[in-house]
Amino acid sequence: MSTMADTVTLLKLAETDVAQEIPKEQFGPVILQPPFVFVDGTFNTRDLGLVPNSPLRANFAYRSGSLSHLTDNGKAVLAGKLGIKRIFDLRSPKERKHDPDPIIPDIENTWIQSSRPDSHLDLNKFLSGGGEVGYEEMYLEVVDFYQPAWKVILEHVKDRPQDPFLVHCVAGRDRTGVLGGLLLTLAGASPDVVTLDYLLSRIGTEPVRKRLLAFAMAGTSAESEEQPGFYNMCSLRASCWNAFIAGLQREYGGYEQFVIDKLGFSGEDLAKIKANLTSPSTKK
Repeated sequence: MSTMADTVTLLKLAETDVAQEIPKEQFGPVILQPPFVFVDGTFNTRDLGLVPNSPLRANFAYRSGSLSHLTDNGKAVLAGKLGIKRIFDLRSPKERKHDPDPIIPDIENTWIQSSRPDSHLDLNKFLSGGGEVGYEEMYLEVVDFYQPAWKVILEHVKDRPQDPFLVHCVAGRDRTGVLGGLLLTLAGASPDVVTLDYLLSRIGTEPVRKRLLAFAMAGTSAESEEQPGFYNMCSLRASCWNAFIAGLQREYGGYEQFVIDKLGFSGEDLAKIKANLTSPSTKK
């Protein structure tokens, strides 16, 4: 599907510092072609099966930012063109109350409350290097707190392989990114492919970059964008993802072991989930 040049170009654009704007003539064409999908009224939407070199099958698992501003056209694309049957919302009760999910005919909305409220982010933990320490802690917390939602999503993959689904949070980059890493890893994606998908959110969120920076300022009580640690916390870097993966391996033995030990899936369940992520269902 994609060439090495595509990957190189995507990576170069994704490595743009979040403090800097990506010119529209650079990001505009990218977010209108795979793996991105244009859905009017949302952003950072993509097909995990169309990430360059992804082993996950296309037209099954999608990810995006918040859907609360979807237009009628956007709803029609989700239900019609993409054929999505179920939407999983990883946001907090407060985030959902502020921006409720839209009701879309023929699409089931699923929200499972996290086991605990997200912690208040401490910018001091993002001061050193590229913010690796803060990211490792933040993403390990996502893994821990969102276990109930992850279990339901994997049950969907196991039991409903004919029903395409979409997962989102507010920006579709952190909570959704960690879950995207799980799905790609279970599908057998290489670490480079998983990291690329994670970094693509830098491009996908560019249309709402200023809004997300304001959201991050409010969430961290930062006094300004220049506060030390702030841009590290708002950036997406391979080094931060790698720090999280190392922490995941240390704490749980990696994604697969986590699915068995913590989410309670059997080896047989896991094999079925992997098969359904990579092969079209033959069921009628």
